[in-house]
Amino acid sequence: MFNNPYLNNINSQSNLDRIDAQISELEKLKRQMQQPMQPSINQTFQLSSNTKEQLWYANSMEEVQREPITGEVPFFSKDMSILWLKNSQNEIKTYELNEIVPKDEKDIKIEYLMAQIEDLKKEMRINELNAGINDAITKPIEDEKSTNVSKLSKSTKKSK
Repeated sequence: MFNNPYLNNINSQSNLDRIDAQISELEKLKRQMQQPMQPSINQTFQLSSNTKEQLWYANSMEEVQREPITGEVPFFSKDMSILWLKNSQNEIKTYELNEIVPKDEKDIKIEYLMAQIEDLKKEMRINELNAGINDAITKPIEDEKSTNVSKLSKSTKKSK
């Protein structure tokens, strides 16, 4: 059993196959070593939003024009009354900002009453103007003597 030539052939064939596989693997590694090595590429992605975490402030339009930007950036005046919107083509749009104060029921009622008072004042002015016009129309025309015309005196001399 130990000296079975059949088994020796099978073992030697499997050894040869294994050696051939290793030789082909070594040749493959040799070819890879001969080719120029490409550097490994590492990609790092930083995802961020388009908005800045801080506000851009400017005191004038000139400051906005001088500031280099990419994308669309809003610039605010220090008192937050003006907004300049600048895009990457350096086009600037200017907006005026007004604070919106939330109103409660009392504020709304006061505004309504103030508007009514203003309307009544306007009506009173219109009525006063109309009354003045009506008085001028219905007032009788008085016979006034013109002060610009000089009086001619009649002479008492008789003509010859």
